[in-house]
Amino acid sequence: MKCVSKSLLVLAMVLPVLTQAQTKKKEKKGELYFSWGYNKEWYTHSDVTVSQPELQTKYTMKTVHSHDHIGWDEGIFSIPISIPQYNYRIGYFFNRKKGWAFEINFDHTKHIIQDGQQIEVKGMLNGRPIDSTINFSKANGFYYYLNNGANFLLFNIVKRWNWLEAKNNWFKLDALAKAGVGPVIPHVENSLFGQHNDAGFQLGGWNMGFEGALRGTFCKHVYLEFANKLDYASYSGLKVYKGTASQAFGTYELILNLGFTF
Repeated sequence: MKCVSKSLLVLAMVLPVLTQAQTKKKEKKGELYFSWGYNKEWYTHSDVTVSQPELQTKYTMKTVHSHDHIGWDEGIFSIPISIPQYNYRIGYFFNRKKGWAFEINFDHTKHIIQDGQQIEVKGMLNGRPIDSTINFSKANGFYYYLNNGANFLLFNIVKRWNWLEAKNNWFKLDALAKAGVGPVIPHVENSLFGQHNDAGFQLGGWNMGFEGALRGTFCKHVYLEFANKLDYASYSGLKVYKGTASQAFGTYELILNLGFTF
């Protein structure tokens, strides 16, 4: 009997420790997620500086107006899903209870200088000073597209707060804040004063972004996420005919994603 009593006493002491360890282990369990969606952008005005040393040309186009090309309004299901302005996120919550995550955040955004606008140009053109206004239009030999993407890639730190959770976990509403930095991967296609570049993708600078989102999760694994995002991108070394261009602009984005979490 004494032996049994001692065993029961030891068991009573060990069980709480094991239970506590199991609870801590569960709390530390991670969470992987992936999402795909589409976006809409508005851009700040920007200056574009063009340098062509071989042509003795260096000028700046002042206060350029640009717009996006959403694409998904033309019918997502009638064209490949990667043609409209899309975005994806891949992230991992290291501790679900504390709500901290690391995320790879990519936005395929299109940036197009508005055709037909009057743009002030200052600097040197073919070795001569220039200070005039041009009609920036394709008919006059001018276009400037990041139409296969201004392409923001960010490495984000994410914080999540649980706002609402229904019984049986059939629905959960979370708020998320995200911030990060990363490179831009633009696809540059342009013609300036009738001189065309060879279009293509390149690494072309850096960007930083801040994002606030609401995520509604259904049946534990499927979620919809609506986000507002501010991004600042600085582009440099962009390919033009016999030279490079640089510019910087801010972006306001609206984003809607469909995702899965495990």
